[in-house]
Amino acid sequence: MSISLSEEYTKLLETVKERVRTAHCETLGTINKELVELYWDIGRMIVEYQDDVDQGSLIAERLAEDLQAEFSALLGFSRRNVFTMRKFYSLYPELTKVNPLSAQIGWSYKTIILHRCKDRLEQEFYVRMARRFGWSREELLRHIENDSFGKEQAGVVSFDVPRTSEMRANGWRTARDEYIFDFLNLADEEREREMETTLSRRVEKFLRAMGGAFSSMGTQICLEVESGDRFIDLLLFHRRLRCLVAVELKAGDFLPELAESMQSCLSALDRQIRQEGENPSIGILLCEEKERIVVKYILPDCEGGSYRILGAKKLSNRFRTELPTPRQLARFLGVSESPDCKID
Repeated sequence: MSISLSEEYTKLLETVKERVRTAHCETLGTINKELVELYWDIGRMIVEYQDDVDQGSLIAERLAEDLQAEFSALLGFSRRNVFTMRKFYSLYPELTKVNPLSAQIGWSYKTIILHRCKDRLEQEFYVRMARRFGWSREELLRHIENDSFGKEQAGVVSFDVPRTSEMRANGWRTARDEYIFDFLNLADEEREREMETTLSRRVEKFLRAMGGAFSSMGTQICLEVESGDRFIDLLLFHRRLRCLVAVELKAGDFLPELAESMQSCLSALDRQIRQEGENPSIGILLCEEKERIVVKYILPDCEGGSYRILGAKKLSNRFRTELPTPRQLARFLGVSESPDCKID
């Protein structure tokens, strides 16, 4: 009897988990559809207004500045994103052709596809495949760079394979998008805003506590990466290591994709801000989980091109003596005031 109950419970659990995943995806899809239609509509208004005044991209640029001033808490109205809205409408001037695909993937996926794929069939191929296989943005980029669309058309590879349980479990990733959470101002986003505000207030204290090793380069530094605009919470320069140090604060569990995203930011920092003679940039990712603080250090690999993701205990002596410890970061950046909070 106990074995029978166990088997029945296992089936029940799998059924409930699948129902939760389905509801999760459908909810995110509905919200994503509304957000995409908003961006499409803004693109439409820009294009129609430009036709009237004949001032080209100057209107989109001015609109981005004014929207950022009005909605300063939202990051979705950056210059790059507003220009992408205009391009999105130009490619899909009929909303009815947008709707079938709009709920399937997040806006950041769309920006990658819009900027990297010129052919309409190619764009729709990557939309369908990203959603079907639950690709991360990094995986999507790799498939575009490897021309998976061309290879599939030529019959070199086939994507007509059954979906595995892992693919179904990852399906939510393409609908879950930072633009959604930014626009809705959800709890974690609010907490991150509080963390960033606290960080800004304590930067000077933090710099003094680090004995003059760092100088501040600013907060909310905008970078252009493959998936769109990204903002670095705090950018520092380490005087002895002679490199830029990006500090990112996240409310919620540490996930590998957060480190992958920071790697893209570090590459962008090296391309856009690092000066000649400076060493490759370093990242510090600080995640505030429920009962602990997790700190990861993203360091350039000496062999070039790649990065290592390390905890404090794995740092070499050179970096251990120069970079702040997780406890120093938690204390001086004011992320956790609770003495019972575990810090890793």
